[in-house]
This record gives sequence, structure tokens and C-alpha cells, in this order.
Amino acid sequence: MGVKINKKLIFFLGALGGLLYGYDMGVISGALLFIKHDLHYTSSWTEGFIVSAMLIGAIFGSGASGPTSDRLGRRRVVAIIAIIYIVGALILALAPSVSILITGRFIIGLAVGGSTAIVPVYLSEMAPTEHRGSLSSLNQLMITIGILASYLVNYAFTPIEGWRWMLGLAIVPSLILLIGVAFMPESPRWLLEHRSEKAARDVMRLTFPEDEIDKEIADMREISRVSESTMKVLSSPWLRPTIIIGCIFALFQQIIGINAIIYYAPRIISKAGLDDSASILGTVGIGTINVLITIVAIFIIDKIDRKKLLITGNTGMVASLIVMAILIWTLGINSAAWIIIACLTIFILFFGFTWGPVLWVMLPELFPMRARGAATGLAALVLSIGSILVAQFFPKLTDLLPVQGVFLIFAVIGIFAIIFVAKFLPETRGRSLEEIEADLRSRTTATNVTMEEEK
Repeated sequence: MGVKINKKLIFFLGALGGLLYGYDMGVISGALLFIKHDLHYTSSWTEGFIVSAMLIGAIFGSGASGPTSDRLGRRRVVAIIAIIYIVGALILALAPSVSILITGRFIIGLAVGGSTAIVPVYLSEMAPTEHRGSLSSLNQLMITIGILASYLVNYAFTPIEGWRWMLGLAIVPSLILLIGVAFMPESPRWLLEHRSEKAARDVMRLTFPEDEIDKEIADMREISRVSESTMKVLSSPWLRPTIIIGCIFALFQQIIGINAIIYYAPRIISKAGLDDSASILGTVGIGTINVLITIVAIFIIDKIDRKKLLITGNTGMVASLIVMAILIWTLGINSAAWIIIACLTIFILFFGFTWGPVLWVMLPELFPMRARGAATGLAALVLSIGSILVAQFFPKLTDLLPVQGVFLIFAVIGIFAIIFVAKFLPETRGRSLEEIEADLRSRTTATNVTMEEEK
């Protein structure tokens, strides 16, 4: 199980993969301003592919890591992810050509995909029901801290156009994660399935109140008595609608506009007339707001229904995009640099306490224990596809359309997201993972008969 440690450190280390995801997602926004000077490319398609190569890798990483973690355990897969991050960061720092740079981004993407699939599952399974929302939100907090750290690093190395330093410094948190694996316990739900009840109880005593452990173990035992393999659960008719809902949920999070801001904020602000240094500094402010509002989310996410948060956040995001588009249209983009920064900041505020953390909290909540890693990995795979669509096509869209037109497209997508949440997404706040699974089974026509017989 590793060395026993304070529970706060357990959740910090468990969420550290999110920091690396955020750093590698955000750092490319500043590095792109200088990579073209050294590696001599001019096509916006090439720029989009440098960004999206990481996301293509993430498709494979998320698709493989979920089922692998169901077999090997969450902790071992985190160690593999840390090693892949280190290798990818070294390749990026030393890349002599665009093709090697893209290869490094693909390798980093394998680790990013693994992080998006495993970190939410690990945090959710380690957290007691009462605090699962806030503790699972640590993943999103780490993502935002990683993004902010990347913006600060970008700003620090802008005077020397040090894009290799920007990309290569990801090795530091990667090493911390690799060392930290020794101090991370395995998920109790995985231990109960693959080792013993005693092992699961020992881990639960680190993070669960003592008076909750017996009930949680009993609930897990009831679920685990159902004689189904991971693949059988994944292909079950009773789970299929939930997997579709989870995948669409993940896709919406990526295509409502956040990644366009994270990847291309300096490019957007530069179009409005600010120089490279000022553009990157503007993203530092946006990143700082993102971190602060995510901290607020941690304190409120277990007090307000998940669906209410999502609908409120989406409404604010759509409004900020529409206001920005109208102001750019009326004033002209050359007079709108600070308007763009202000509206993007408002967008980040609403995203940061709603769609940002809530997705990572809800995805593992939606899926049953025996297929949680695999199903979350599948949703993360779809999330990566959404990221690719934005990363690859946003530069081309801004070449073909005015900035305000592009953001109006995101506003329309946001309206569809509101309808989706209101109509299809189930509420999960205040219920144990086993209660959610039992309800999921009972709400379908294919209720598992074996489970009833075992009772």
C-alpha cells in the first residue's frame, strides 16, 4: 500500500496528475508565439496540429488507462503516467524539428489522457460521501493551478523566447508525482475487489470517518457480489444510456469554449493589438481568476445540486460570449483588447465554479464500481476528441471568421449544453457511489436479477 501518510497529502498527490494536465494544456499557448520563429512553419494547420497532437495522444491514453486501472489498480497506473510525462517533457525540451515536437506532444498526450481518466476515479473512490464533491474538485483545482503555472512560466521566459524551457519544465511536477506514488494508498474499492476486505478497511481508515466504514464496506460488498465482468457491465443495456450521457457531458465541457481560451488566449489578445508580452500577461490574470474561483467551488460544490451549478454556469458563460461578440462588432477588434480580457475573465469565473470541477466530480459518480475506470476512461476519450476539434479548427476559424463570429458559435453550443443538462443529466449530490449505482440499475428495464437473488 505504500507508506501511511496524512489524508491531505493523499488527496494532494492523487490530484497532482491534474496539475500536469493543466500545465501541458496551458503552456503551449505561450510557446506557440515563439516556436514558429525557431522551427519555421507558417501554416495555421501546423499550429493547430502541434496543439492537437497532445489530444490525439490523450485519446489513446484515456482509452487504455481506464481498463488497465481496473486490472492493475489506480496507483500503478499513476506511476506509469508519471514516467510518460517525464519522457514527453524531455523530448519537447530538446525537439529539433516540428515532427519531433509533435511526437513529444503525442507522448505527453498519452499521460494527459491517463490523468483525465484515473485522477477523478481515484479521488472519488478515496473520498467519503459527505465531502466527495469538494475532494474530487481538487482535480480541477490542480488543473487550474497547472494552467496558471504555465502562464507564469511563459511570461518569465518570454524575454528570451524560451519555449524549450516552457515545455521542458513540466518534468519537475512529473518527478514529484513519480516519487509521490510511493506515498499513495490504493483505492479501497479496488482493494475490496482484488485483494481483501482488511486491505480496503486499512485504507478507508485514512480518509473515512470510522462510523461510516462498515456501511460503505457492506454497500461495496453488495455491489461486488454481482457476477459481472468489466466488459459485461460496459456492454449492458442498463448502462448504455448512462455511458452515452457521460460521453456527451464530457464533450460539451470541451466545446463550450474553454479550450479555445486556454490554448489560444494570447493569439486572441494579440489580434486585438497587444504585443506578445502583454498578451501572455493578460492570460496570467485569467489563470489567476481561474484558480481563485475553483477554490470557491470546492467550498460550495457539496452544498448546491450539481445540475443547478451547471445550468447557472452555462448561462453566465453564454452571456459573456454574446456580450463580447456584440462589443467587438460595434467597437472593432483593435479597440477591444481589454473588453476581450474582461469578457474572457467573466467566462472563466462561471466555468471555474461550475463546469470545470463538476464534470470531474460527476463522471466517476455516474458509473458502477466494476467498470468505473473503463467507463470514465471512455468519457475522457470523448473529452479528448472534443479538445482536438477545438485545438485543430479554432486557428482556422479565426482565419476565416471574425473573432466575434467564432465566439458566437460557442455561445450557441452553450445553449444546447444547458438543454442537455436540464433534460438528461441525473443529480448525484449527497448519495454514496453504491447508492447511485443501485439506483442506476433499478431505473432500467434490465435490472440485474443476480443482485436481487444475492440479497
